[in-house]
Amino acid sequence: MAREARPLWEYEQVSSAGTVCLFHFSIGSAASRLIHGAPDRLVCLYHNITPGEWFLGFHPHLAGLCYHGRRELRAFAPRAELGLADSEFNRRELAAAGFARTAVLPIVMEEGALFRGASPVARRLFADGRVNLLFVGRIIPNKRIDDLIRAFALYQRRLQPHSRLLLVGDYRGHERYFDRLREMVAALGVEEVVFTGHVDDDDLRAYYASAHLFLCLSEHEGYCVPLLEAMSFGLPVVAYDAGAVAETLRGGGVLLRDKSPDWVAEVVHAVLTLPALREQVAEGERRAMDALRAIDFRALLLERLAPVLDGPSPAPALHP
Repeated sequence: MAREARPLWEYEQVSSAGTVCLFHFSIGSAASRLIHGAPDRLVCLYHNITPGEWFLGFHPHLAGLCYHGRRELRAFAPRAELGLADSEFNRRELAAAGFARTAVLPIVMEEGALFRGASPVARRLFADGRVNLLFVGRIIPNKRIDDLIRAFALYQRRLQPHSRLLLVGDYRGHERYFDRLREMVAALGVEEVVFTGHVDDDDLRAYYASAHLFLCLSEHEGYCVPLLEAMSFGLPVVAYDAGAVAETLRGGGVLLRDKSPDWVAEVVHAVLTLPALREQVAEGERRAMDALRAIDFRALLLERLAPVLDGPSPAPALHP
């Protein structure tokens, strides 16, 4: 974004009481303090802050950042004229934080970028006849990678020995949790659990293209873009019903309300081996993606911003 973005210290050149600022709220950002004290009319866009409790014992510093980030969100409530969230789950958090006016603005899917070319090296590595189960996301505790490994261990041992679990995501900064996961893999004696770490876009496309099913057992999702990416690739999705997962899927995929390892393994096996069930899942995902593609995001954004853009600017504050 270097060619499209300007340094934060230049913001005062456009800041004024008549400026509407769309501020993507995030933890640990110097922009938060700047915009809170600026004269602009403020619209906060909220993508969720994971509760700090998930990181206790693994990443105390991040746990503190998340805790204070959620407190800071409440401080922005009286300052903002509007709070926009990318899911109803997140919108409810804005309302609970005290935002008087809230609405949902879904994330725009850039599907064209998903199909620009996949890494041939990654395709050759993993298109080897094994059944590939895929998860994409950061390797952090709330994603419950440990549950994925437990379920996969049973699936491989009892149902499909010629299988692989691809865990695509960055674990930098979360080495303590990552080490615990590797110890679990060794203790369970499970084979072909692949931690890729951070990957480039062409590698990511190769992992989607090489996978047979996307599995998500996360317990906290404010919105889960990889679920949409998986459906775009035509992958059957099996996901645990937590946070905004059901909302993201829009009726597609298979939604789990029980994620005991034996049940997850059985559901995955059924989706992959029963043609009628697989086609039913595929049809549901096609409908979900068609509904998403039908959204006019430009019109929706203008509709959401209308109360601010069409309303009167507040009187400028008087300073001694």
